[in-house]
Formats: sequence, structure tokens, C-alpha cells
Amino acid sequence: MAVVDLRARIPGLGGWSDDPLWASVYDWTVEHRRLGGLAWRVGIQSDLQRLYDAAAEIGRQPWGARVLDIPCGGGVALRGLKPGQGVEYVAADIAQAMLDRTMRAAERRGVADQVLPRLADVGDLPFADAEFNLVVSFTGLHCFPDPARAVVEMVRVLKPGGVFTGSALLNDSGIHHEPMRRIGRIAGLLGPGCTGPQLVSWLEAQLMADVVLERSGAMAYFRGIKRG
Repeated sequence: MAVVDLRARIPGLGGWSDDPLWASVYDWTVEHRRLGGLAWRVGIQSDLQRLYDAAAEIGRQPWGARVLDIPCGGGVALRGLKPGQGVEYVAADIAQAMLDRTMRAAERRGVADQVLPRLADVGDLPFADAEFNLVVSFTGLHCFPDPARAVVEMVRVLKPGGVFTGSALLNDSGIHHEPMRRIGRIAGLLGPGCTGPQLVSWLEAQLMADVVLERSGAMAYFRGIKRG
């Protein structure tokens, strides 16, 4: 049975399926380096530059590579994609509103010819094993109702030698972030989440090598390579 993304079930302000206010706020902070960076430092004690650096991995993919971005949200990770790069970038999300926003962002950045929008449930991805050279999941794991299952699926569709990278709000980032986590769950924005050790253990259980987890305030950035 498919594991449905939490974001599809929450109506109103916290409803990811209806392009909630928070999605626009998040996109705005990412696209405005100075003010957005200040908001990240004050709000979650995190360095926004870390997100830019992680997204840059997309731009290092060679001609013909396939990239999966899930959940693509409003398309913030597209900043890593270069015009004329020659990759197939599958932007996947459970919400059509998010896919529409991603495609508008792709048009603005001049990369729409490389972006393929796809409705997809992260708990039951509609892709075959080993389809992608790179899978990215920025600020997504903490939204899913079953993040462990999401990791299994995202690694499943990754080719041996491919990279899985992304970011997440972790449950063990500190007691001072607990009010934010509680409010997020009440609003329907956050799922159960996970701790850093849990995430590393899930990745290693899926035969991911060279797993790295680096913290930046409430946010953590992870990366691993799928063993052959």
C-alpha cells in the first residue's frame, strides 16, 4: 500500500497540496540571499549558504545524467541547474500546485527544457530501480509521514555510484527548536521527523557509503554514495 505524503492531507494554511503561505515564505527566503539569510540565522540558526552549496551538486552532473528532485516544492533547487547542461531533471512532488510553481521557476531560470514535472508519492515512487544519477531532497524528510520509508524509496531509484543528498530539520537539533517542531506538526507542515543518528542508520542500511551529516542550526545536510 502506498505511503501518502502528509502534505496531501492537510487543508488550509498548512496544506501543502494547496500552495500554502509557508511555501511562498520559504521560497522567498531562499531567493533573497541577504534578507533570507538573516531570517535563517535568526529563525533556525542556520546558514543559508549551506543550501546553495548543496544544490550546486546538481550543476556538476554531466551531460545525459538524470536527476530526481523530491519534493521539488517551489523549485528552489533549480538554482543548481545550468542552462544547456543537458541533463534530465525530474521535479517530483505530490502537489500539482508545487509542480506548477517549479515550472514557472524553471522558465525564469532558462532551464525549463531540461525539467520534467511528475506527480509522485515519495513512499511509492513511480520509477524503476536505479534510474537516477543524483537524488536530491531539500527540506523534505521532515514533512513525510514515514521518513524511513521515503529514504528506502529514494535510494532504490538511485544508480550504484550515484549520490543522494539533501537537508532536513532534525528532532535532535536542540531543545530551543522544540517549539518550532511542535507548531509545525500542529499546522500540518511537519511529520514525525527523525534524529541525526536515525537518518545515518537508515542511509547505511540502504548500503550508502561515505555518509556525511553536517548540522547547521536546526537544519542538517546529508550526503551519501550508493554502493555498487
